Amino acid sequence: MDFLIEFLSYPFAKRAIVVGLLLSISAALLGVNLVLKRFSMLGDGLSHVSFGAAAVGLACGVAPLQFSIPIVIVAAFLLLRLKQNSKINGDAATAIVSSSALAVGITVASLTTGMNTDINNYMFGSILALGKSEVIIATVSSAVITLVYVLFYQKIFSCTFDEDFSTVTGVRVRRYNAIIAILTAVTVVIGMRIMGALLISSIITFPALSSMRICKHYKCTVIAAAIISVVSFLFGILLSFAFDIPAGAAVVLTNLLAFFVLSVIGRVKKI
Repeated sequence: MDFLIEFLSYPFAKRAIVVGLLLSISAALLGVNLVLKRFSMLGDGLSHVSFGAAAVGLACGVAPLQFSIPIVIVAAFLLLRLKQNSKINGDAATAIVSSSALAVGITVASLTTGMNTDINNYMFGSILALGKSEVIIATVSSAVITLVYVLFYQKIFSCTFDEDFSTVTGVRVRRYNAIIAILTAVTVVIGMRIMGALLISSIITFPALSSMRICKHYKCTVIAAAIISVVSFLFGILLSFAFDIPAGAAVVLTNLLAFFVLSVIGRVKKI
């Protein structure tokens, strides 16, 4: 208890927990749909694009978060279009875009002096780097993402499981796929500060996969994913503080442990 009180006495810890909890919920909600639609690589591709955009923003003296959001949203639309209409395989298209963006970011960082520390914070994450303005942007964005998901829950559910039937019944599938892509893009950018560009996609994918080990219904899977994501984040942040390891890595390792534990529970339930 003393350890927890000490941790919460630091302002950066309070900021990280507020942003992290909201981010965990929004990422988990989107992750279920992305995994079910086989779009899980979208988050990974966008994370690399966000790093490239952040590097360019830092080099130009522009606030990286505000600079990255529109660029990553455009990249999300591009990847979605390539997946749906291109002759190039969807995963191959994602690999091309993500590796190119990562190369741009690394090149810009190497040619610009005095930004190594800042760029490392975006690549690997740092809860110490969260400023008040970034906390406000992240909090508002996460709340809007969750609200939009709840408002369009039925449409998103329909598009996730049967796009053809949804189209026949009058649902504009492309519109809701675009909404998911935009929400994912914003989630990736705001999570980059805590998790890092290289690890942010994991909190989109892991909770969804973990919840699918024990749940068979969509609503149960979504709720369980959100709970798993929140609990894993809290334990990860505490482990990060206790053992002085990067927050992003600690959260991912906690999610990995949850996945293995729930996989075992799922197997036992089937016996």
